[in-house]
Amino acid sequence: MKFAALFATLSVANAAVTVPLSKKSNEDFIAEVRSTFQLKSTLGDSGEITIKDYQNSQYFGEMSVGTPAQKFDVIFDTGSSNLWVPASDCSNCGGKIVGRKNKYDRTKSSTYVVDDAPFAIQYGSGPVSGNWSVDTANMGGFDIDTQRFAEVKDASGLGIAYSLGKFDGILGLAFDSISIDKTPTPLKNLIDQGKIDKGMFAFYLGDEADGELTIGGYDESKFDGELVWEPLSQATYWEIDLDDVSADGTSYASATSGIIDSGTSLLTGPTSIVKDLAKSVGAKANFAGEYTVDCDATLPDITFKIGGNDYTLTGDEYIIKSGTTCLFAFMGLDVPRPAGPLWILGDVFMRKFYTVFDYENEQIGFATAK
Repeated sequence: MKFAALFATLSVANAAVTVPLSKKSNEDFIAEVRSTFQLKSTLGDSGEITIKDYQNSQYFGEMSVGTPAQKFDVIFDTGSSNLWVPASDCSNCGGKIVGRKNKYDRTKSSTYVVDDAPFAIQYGSGPVSGNWSVDTANMGGFDIDTQRFAEVKDASGLGIAYSLGKFDGILGLAFDSISIDKTPTPLKNLIDQGKIDKGMFAFYLGDEADGELTIGGYDESKFDGELVWEPLSQATYWEIDLDDVSADGTSYASATSGIIDSGTSLLTGPTSIVKDLAKSVGAKANFAGEYTVDCDATLPDITFKIGGNDYTLTGDEYIIKSGTTCLFAFMGLDVPRPAGPLWILGDVFMRKFYTVFDYENEQIGFATAK
């Protein structure tokens, strides 16, 4: 379910308002001060990470491991729960000509602690393996003490998507319950160590532009209206109940589950349903199992109903243009029971809807992104 054409990440910044007194009435000045205070109070003790956007298919941002800090571009992934970066002796971690990676050197960190237990994780696109280590990490300006993470020695299972990818590693933002060895996640450690006021984070994804990830709060300047909160169906992945998936008023799936996954660039659903949905919008399958659609076609809206609320994507929002070709941004993926069937609402969905992940209250907030 990861990589192959599927990724994500982001970040969100504080807004400061400067009001020239000579040009404002007292009432206007007080109103703007209140507005600024209310915004900062929702953010609390929070940090922001710029999320780079590569062709709307990879979203990545910077974090660090070690003392002094060794910097890495990672995918901030709500669909997994472990942190890993390439080790200094990693094989199959990017060539000399393309895909060069930043690599972690334990000998250069004064806060490194030996672990060396074996590490292995299986993504949809293949396995990654190496060894556990412990060191200080940092994301969004917050130091995370004694963070257990993996030094990856072999990333060949991810294939060319990793070799040519713009990212070095992955920082998982899902729950400890699906973490390898139940290792506490960086976010969980930030909460337990009292580094952030609120156990939440929020994504604002750019559309061929930088986005932002806020750690420890959310940014009201990045969305319109009010957040609508949806409870998690279980605290493993960021999984919610999905009432319905419809196109032009016709229902294609009901009473199922959905995962909000910043690490998947497209939208996925059961193969047979995606096939029917593609047919309904005039999309045709290609040899790679993807669907293409006429770039000039008039396409119907596709709506996801969650908690009785409609989240609608227009035709322009669920196609990806590449030259003269347009990709229908849905792929078939059959997740077996008991975990499936389910849908994965990746970056295509999150570009439209600002998304707040509330770890402590086990809920997700949505609003239309600006």
